[in-house]
Amino acid sequence: MKNRITNTLFFIMLIILSAVFLAPILIVVVNSFKSKFSITTEPFVLPNVTNFEGFANYKTGISTTGFPVSFGWSLFITVFSVAAIIVFTSMTAWYIVRVKTLFTNILYYLLIFSMIVPFQMVMFTMSKTANILRLDNPIGIIVIYLGFGAGLAVFMFSGFIKSVPKGVEEAATVDGCGALGVFWKIVFPILKPTTITVAILNTMWIWNDYLLPYLVIGKDYKTIPVAVQYLKGGYGSVDMGAMMALLVLSIIPVVIFYLSCQKYIIKGVAAGAVKG
Repeated sequence: MKNRITNTLFFIMLIILSAVFLAPILIVVVNSFKSKFSITTEPFVLPNVTNFEGFANYKTGISTTGFPVSFGWSLFITVFSVAAIIVFTSMTAWYIVRVKTLFTNILYYLLIFSMIVPFQMVMFTMSKTANILRLDNPIGIIVIYLGFGAGLAVFMFSGFIKSVPKGVEEAATVDGCGALGVFWKIVFPILKPTTITVAILNTMWIWNDYLLPYLVIGKDYKTIPVAVQYLKGGYGSVDMGAMMALLVLSIIPVVIFYLSCQKYIIKGVAAGAVKG
């Protein structure tokens, strides 16, 4: 009886927490179909005959900000940044775990240390360095994202690789595989849970990031978060209807990606943290 009561209370608590986390998203979706004046005065009222705008906000937002172009830049930067993070950090983690030297130990702890350095401490120096090195473009920002995302990714991959038996790699070496062959044919497929977890975490971060694209590539290559800011008019006025519509369009891809891969998140985080 006590267990049943405990489970019921726990279930109710989870429902309340789910409602708290989902409420902001539902409010954004509902308000994207209302007039901008109604959003300001009645943000929690459902669309009705007097405030319903249909898809007018979506049309305004897309035409005003050039949303398709911004979507393309966000997709390009996110896909290639995440791919670069996965490829380079997984190989780095494998090298750090399997080759025990003073250099690999220092490299590992430097990467871990980079996780605790606030972005605000380095953003001005970073933006100046990016300008000097000609990294202030969609391709250059991929290198910057690789640098900022390497710490957590190496930490997670290293923890998982420590649980991979060396005998599997030694058997492949005996069969004639070189170092790259062992990694890509043996080690990397085993890293699938952690790889998907790293991909999800970095996709949500890069896709929704505003500050780094704004500082590095600015308005020349507007990503979606930067484009949304251009809905602000003079004297601080904002077209809330169009902004809500663009927010809905921007979260749909990452929500779909997250839901399709979310079953690997807990498994990958646990595997990467057990021996990290």
